[in-house]
Formats: sequence, structure tokens, C-alpha cells
Amino acid sequence: MPPDSRRPSIGEIVVTRDEALKLAEHWIAAWNDHDLDLIMTHYEDAIELTSPVVAQLLGTPDGKVIGKANLKAYFQRGLDAYPELHFRLDDVLLGVSSVVLFYTNQKGTHTAEFMELSAIGKVARVVANYSARQA
Repeated sequence: MPPDSRRPSIGEIVVTRDEALKLAEHWIAAWNDHDLDLIMTHYEDAIELTSPVVAQLLGTPDGKVIGKANLKAYFQRGLDAYPELHFRLDDVLLGVSSVVLFYTNQKGTHTAEFMELSAIGKVARVVANYSARQA
């Protein structure tokens, strides 16, 4: 089957420890500064995010946001809804062409975001997972 030409190539890079830590630190800092434009620099145009929070906030059963413009609108909604939003980076897990950012939010909820990276090192796909134990 031919690759989907709409999505950036995934799995064509090897992420180094330093690159993973740099991405994580920049991503957390952008969120903690509530700097939406800086947050968006981490993502590909054809980004796909899957999250139970998307399902809850947007009422979409599949929990997906597709495309950078839609993701930006979703993130803006989240920043507006949670003006006290703050993340504490707890760990960074390293894969071949992926990272997992493990962090705690301002409510004490643990979150793990699996991020697949494109050939140029931008986030092409995210799957967000949240602690089953609510803080």
C-alpha cells in the first residue's frame, strides 16, 4: 500500500537523548508561558492528536483533532479554560522516532504524551494518556 501523502514521514529519524530533552524542555516552557504561537512551532501541518480530553471538551467520540489550524483552535480553547495551567516535567522517554513526555499538570494529574516525530523532527502524531487515578 502506498504511503499516505498527506502525512509527514514518520520513523525516518533517530531521536538522540539531547534532542528529546530539548524538545521536552521547549514544549513544557511554551505551555507554561501560555505562548500559543511557540507551542505550535513543535507541530507538523498534518498533526493528528488523539486524547480523551478532546473527546470530553469537543464532544467528538474518537477524541481526534487533525490539522495544525484545528489543533491551534483546540489549544486556545484549553488555555482559555485553564488560565492557571502549568506543567511539571517528570520524565522523558526516548524511542526511535518518538518521545513520551511524562508530566504533572496544575491539578496534580499525571499525563503521558506519546509523540511521533517527522523526518524533520516536528511532532506528526500525539496520543495523550492521563492517570486513571484522579488527583
